[in-house]
Amino acid sequence: MMTDKLITLILMFFAYAFLGWCIEVTLKYFQFHRFINRGFLTGPWLPIYGSGAVLITTAVNGLAPMESSVGTTFVISFILCGAVEYMTSFFLEKRFHARWWDYSQKPMNLHGRVWIGNLILFGLGGVLIVKLFNPLLFRLLGYMNFRLQEILTLGLSCIFAADYVMSHFVLKLVKTGVESSKADDTEAISKEVRLLLHDRSYFYRRFAEAYPEVIYRTERIAARMEAIKAETERLRLEAERRAAVMKEELAVNLEPTARVKNTIIEKQAALIDLLYREDTASDEMKALKHEVEEKQAVLQKRGLRGRPER
Repeated sequence: MMTDKLITLILMFFAYAFLGWCIEVTLKYFQFHRFINRGFLTGPWLPIYGSGAVLITTAVNGLAPMESSVGTTFVISFILCGAVEYMTSFFLEKRFHARWWDYSQKPMNLHGRVWIGNLILFGLGGVLIVKLFNPLLFRLLGYMNFRLQEILTLGLSCIFAADYVMSHFVLKLVKTGVESSKADDTEAISKEVRLLLHDRSYFYRRFAEAYPEVIYRTERIAARMEAIKAETERLRLEAERRAAVMKEELAVNLEPTARVKNTIIEKQAALIDLLYREDTASDEMKALKHEVEEKQAVLQKRGLRGRPER
């Protein structure tokens, strides 16, 4: 026989799972202008909302003797709901090769599974749950005797379990379709899955409509993405190498002629100093050296070596 506390938590789970479903359906109606039955389950409930509410309530009640401020409730909700969303996304992707939501384009996201905007909403929602909705829910349950609560809990649990089993078969079919697909991009796989589910019963078609933006991930897609990443890196390195070569060629081509001439003269003079020995030089070498010195003197008088470069 279930205890009063356990029954309260189970009914709380279903209440907030239903409330979460209503929120999701409303948001998607404004986005797509039509009714979309959200969630993996067919019934009007989203377990992730119910689980989050139960975890928040349990954690806050556990800390109540020591701390029960609004700030503490916000932080607890922020962390717990973020962890639930992240782990749910991770599990579903690993289990069924698909990512049902992706926040990669949102600011301050973690692996695309959670992002700061939702986490703040989770924190605020947790405060509303603890401070506003839970008192109303407990008051409503207080009007029901224990026997009625027990019957309601058992009935909802049985329907939920049957819904889960049916939805599990749908997800297995989706997983089979993804794994057997020969496509190498998520859009093509999405079309194949929708076609696969189109001619089946409502339970299968509903799932395809519930997540029109699902991102499918297979080993083939992962391999292609790695190949694209490697090719992008190769092109980047090649572009950097070519840019360095062009920079060097440009520096050579733009070097002023006067500087080139001066450099040649300086290097020739240095070479002569290294090779010329007065005691061993022939008369011809001495004459050549004297002639070079005279020409250098002429250039110096003309100011070519001291003229600003252009």
